[in-house]
Amino acid sequence: MLDQSEIIARLKAGDRSVYAEVVERWQHMIYNTALGIVHNEEDAEDVTQEVFVTLYEKIGDFREESKLSTWLYSITVRKALDLEKRKKSDKRGGFLKKIFSVSDRDEPVNFEHPGILLDKKEKASVLFEALKKLPEKQRIAFTLHKLEGLSYQEIAAVMNLSLNSIESLQLRAKNKLKKILEEYYKHHFKL
Repeated sequence: MLDQSEIIARLKAGDRSVYAEVVERWQHMIYNTALGIVHNEEDAEDVTQEVFVTLYEKIGDFREESKLSTWLYSITVRKALDLEKRKKSDKRGGFLKKIFSVSDRDEPVNFEHPGILLDKKEKASVLFEALKKLPEKQRIAFTLHKLEGLSYQEIAAVMNLSLNSIESLQLRAKNKLKKILEEYYKHHFKL
């Protein structure tokens, strides 16, 4: 297995043989990150493909100021958000529906994220539906930390924000999710 500097050098030199190793090494990370944002398997697959095409086309622009994986996370987040924006602009509906992706249904969507056990599927779908209601930066920061396991420092690099900003986004995301989930459970279980 090649180290990162060898991979980058060979990619920049146009060595297509190393591209397969890059795909093998990072495809699950990219797919899972995309899935955590777009909440749709087909869309996550599309984003994953777009990320690898972008990597191939833009490797010459990579300045190596961060790890390759950090750059791939950044591309993934950007591509996933771009896809969401395209889909929202294609939809017809009210202003609030476009901004907040509010579903017409009160029930959570059927969402299957790799790694979530079957007995936790319903709770996961409720959580992912709640995540859709977070502001974009909070949702991305929360997803990268809680679902992908990135440290605050790594998230700061991916999102090009300060560490303090990431900490603040995490706190606000947790508080807002708590309120959203409390309301959901009060409404659905008459607590």
